[in-house]
Amino acid sequence: MTGGSPPEHPVALVTGANHGIGAATAKALAAQGTAVLCTYFRSEGQGGLADPSLPAAYRATRMARADFVVESIRAAGGRAQAVEADLSDASVIPTLFDAAETQFGPVQILVNNASGWIADTFVPAATDRFGRAQASVSGRTLDEVFGVDARAAGLLIAEFARRHVARQGQWGRVIGLTSGEADGFPEEVSYGAAKAAQVNFTLSAATELSRFGVTANVVHPPITDTGWVNHRTAALARSSGRRVATPRQVAEVIAYLASDAAGLITGNVIRLR
Repeated sequence: MTGGSPPEHPVALVTGANHGIGAATAKALAAQGTAVLCTYFRSEGQGGLADPSLPAAYRATRMARADFVVESIRAAGGRAQAVEADLSDASVIPTLFDAAETQFGPVQILVNNASGWIADTFVPAATDRFGRAQASVSGRTLDEVFGVDARAAGLLIAEFARRHVARQGQWGRVIGLTSGEADGFPEEVSYGAAKAAQVNFTLSAATELSRFGVTANVVHPPITDTGWVNHRTAALARSSGRRVATPRQVAEVIAYLASDAAGLITGNVIRLR
């Protein structure tokens, strides 16, 4: 890996930054002096928002614009801009980098956080172990989840790499998010498979882009309370020896991986407990 120095004021592109881990990550990066392009997409068809068991407050947060995150960052003296974009449309990927470059400069930090999550299963059942509505695995569930969690993540890394290499960049960070991968993900089958693909993309980038000063890692958080966790979910997590994290706790790890201090950490799936 080349030992390039980080820019004085890095630029980050964070997807899914209007709520939860994405919003917390945007704020954490901004607190480190990073300018942040916060992308988001509001859709009742993604993220399981059609599930009537989800808290109304969670649904409202998922459907909120990222402007509130941007306003919070700016109020604290940071730099941020929000852009709404459907990542399942491959043509929008370059426009996001164009927007970041126009507003702040070249993107040095990419955080693939957005998800098209849907609970689906090979064994049809009305609800999963957390009481959430679920569907049978189908072309629709596969396409909606893979379009964001896998294809978009891979295309974002590709666009990041193309521009980084073209400008002879010597410092960069790629960070992905996963909850399920090679071990399978019962009751979230498409999600687990899509995340496995994203992990593979990211670890390939860790090897291929190392000579350009880019590190690439994936963060695997525990169950994180982004607003959908209820008492039953928390009890099930704790019964298996797991903790329920806050978005801020996960964001702190992501922000560290995006810092110069983490320059020797690459090619890892970092599991938080």
